[in-house]
Amino acid sequence: MEIEVHFPLDNDGFLRRECPHCFEQFKWHHGPANEEAESAVDPPAYHCPLCGQPAGRTSWYTQTQLDYMDAAAAPAIAQAIDGAIGELFKGPSTKYVKFNRTGHVDIPDHPAPLAEPDDMVIAASPCHGYEPVKVPAEHTGPLYCLICGAAFAV
Repeated sequence: MEIEVHFPLDNDGFLRRECPHCFEQFKWHHGPANEEAESAVDPPAYHCPLCGQPAGRTSWYTQTQLDYMDAAAAPAIAQAIDGAIGELFKGPSTKYVKFNRTGHVDIPDHPAPLAEPDDMVIAASPCHGYEPVKVPAEHTGPLYCLICGAAFAV
């Protein structure tokens, strides 16, 4: 079973992310890219722009995004379970034993869509400037390239 889930971008085309190491939030660009970005090979890991630690591409969801994915999947899962239970009650009846289904699985409502505020400031590393990020405005200290992890100052 595949369930498609969409996360909102801010007005600049950035997607909120959360580092699995420092748990700080930032955003990476997820919109139209230039030719250099389109031809670049995806790295095996991305680096947190705030702490520099690497992690795989699917490691950057925020807790809100994870909760939303669970809530978005719940209706389809409940419908599949309800359908499977209904199939179980179709066949086993005989002239001596009769099965009647009296209820159904409660199907939860779909969650309200997430909203993405236009917060944070854009920063681009000198080595891979085609992959800008947004970081909290109050962040002090070095930043790290999303692609290679090299430290840089803004």
